[in-house]
Amino acid sequence: MTGKRFDLTSLRGLATSAGRGRYAVAVDAVVALLLMFLSLGRAFASHSAILLVLTVGLTVPLALRRIAPFPVFCVVAGSAFVQWLTVQGGLPSDLAVLLALHTVAVHCRRAQTWLAYAVCELGALLAALSWPDLANRRFENGPVISPTDAAFDIVKVFLLFSGTVTAALVLGFNVRARRGRLANLEQRALDLERQRDQQAALAVAEERSRIAREMHDIVTHNLSVMVALADGAVYANPHSPDRATAAMRQSAETGRQALTDMRRFLGVLRADEPEALRHPQPGIGQLEALVRQVRAAGLPTGLSVSGAMESVSPGAQLTVYRLVQESLTNTLKHAVGVSGARVTVRVDGAAMTLEVTDDGHGTAPSDSGSHGQSQGHGLIGMRERAAAFGGGLTAGPGPGGRGWRVSATFDLAEPAPEAAAPEPAPQPDTAELEPA
Repeated sequence: MTGKRFDLTSLRGLATSAGRGRYAVAVDAVVALLLMFLSLGRAFASHSAILLVLTVGLTVPLALRRIAPFPVFCVVAGSAFVQWLTVQGGLPSDLAVLLALHTVAVHCRRAQTWLAYAVCELGALLAALSWPDLANRRFENGPVISPTDAAFDIVKVFLLFSGTVTAALVLGFNVRARRGRLANLEQRALDLERQRDQQAALAVAEERSRIAREMHDIVTHNLSVMVALADGAVYANPHSPDRATAAMRQSAETGRQALTDMRRFLGVLRADEPEALRHPQPGIGQLEALVRQVRAAGLPTGLSVSGAMESVSPGAQLTVYRLVQESLTNTLKHAVGVSGARVTVRVDGAAMTLEVTDDGHGTAPSDSGSHGQSQGHGLIGMRERAAAFGGGLTAGPGPGGRGWRVSATFDLAEPAPEAAAPEPAPQPDTAELEPA
């Protein structure tokens, strides 16, 4: 999406530049015609063909001055030099030299600009030396003007011409600098637009990952409990229908709870359900209900919570709840020969520890890494949840290779990197952590 938007912006910019280019050529053509008409009167009055040709050579190239600035300047300067050699005095079309110099200063390289400026200064000197009023000047009651006065008048005329040349150069440099600043601002705006689009795409991807992670935690756990209850009901039905009925009722209750949790979670994403924002996220206080649910599924589970839980932030409590939920879900699904599990949460000052253990046994995962830990997305997501609060997580066989142990630590003294949204860095999905 970002690339397409940038391409469309570039195409619009090219179309706008093409339109401006055609408009500039039209304006330059009108200016060239005006200068030519101002000078043609003298050419027709003097019946001079060379004067007519010089007028055309000075003015007509100006129509292309923004397309080929330096070649146009060379043609105009050459015509002005021929005029100095053949015609006495100046023409209105001589202003074409200043326009050509201004255009070179705006569009061409500095070397070409300074070369054109030097040519114009030389032309100003030649024009001052051959200025008709200086050549024909007389004192009222005396001989021809003295050499000192003549030199002084030549300097004055040269300074006048040189000032106009320098003014054209400075104006060109100012226009060039202003266009450069505008181009930098436009490029910066494009860069900011691309950065905004990239940040929006990253935010969308992060939100999708968070939704997938939460849905996994909600659905996987409750479905695992429901499957365990249904299996227990099937097993108990022949000889204990009452226990089978109770298991199915518990399974139905678990399913309704899962639907409620999903509606609450998905309601946050809908603008027409503001009430969903008022539902609190689960925390350490809801661990007892979670453990009861696991017990009802047939896994005897103990819970021990100690320490000042009021010092634990809601984000850290949600992380503890999700880690316990994930660990017990994996025990229900994958542990073999398990007779019980235990959850221990302890807060000691600025540190909090979590430990989930069971006494089952099973087959080591095929993708096990160091210490027999599965390197799937489930373990990565659990580690990132703990790392978000300055802690770490380990998972592997218990002492003597018996059971499975998940241990996590949290540093409550450091603020969470995502205080506003107490979820870890985005992860595409969370797979099950299969205990060894």
